[in-house]
Amino acid sequence: QVQLVESGGGLVQAGGSLRLSCAASGRTSSTYAMGWFRQAPGKEREFVAAITWSNGVRYYADSVKGRFTVSRDNAENTVYLLMDSLKPEDTAVYYCATNRFSWRVVTTRNSYDYWGQGTQVTVSS
Repeated sequence: QVQLVESGGGLVQAGGSLRLSCAASGRTSSTYAMGWFRQAPGKEREFVAAITWSNGVRYYADSVKGRFTVSRDNAENTVYLLMDSLKPEDTAVYYCATNRFSWRVVTTRNSYDYWGQGTQVTVSS
């Protein structure tokens, strides 16, 4: 079992920045990658970004590329999502999740085994 706790969400004006954190505990040694997803009201949960745990390879959705940066701190078992130049369409509940296997596609929701409770990000225009 892996437990994930997100933090750092909030209300920000368009053009502003936020940094989300996701602290992992439990059986984290089996983690291949950690991902960030988001879900806006009435929409499907979508991939945002991911990072492989051992070598730090990063993946981004086209909608956030160049604005968001995913990073990790292996010693602290924490993954971060720095969100710059935020837009109203970034408003959503953001979730972090763990992917245990390298053969799973990191951009696919079904590849992830454990999920956090989510943190709300609201961007006002």
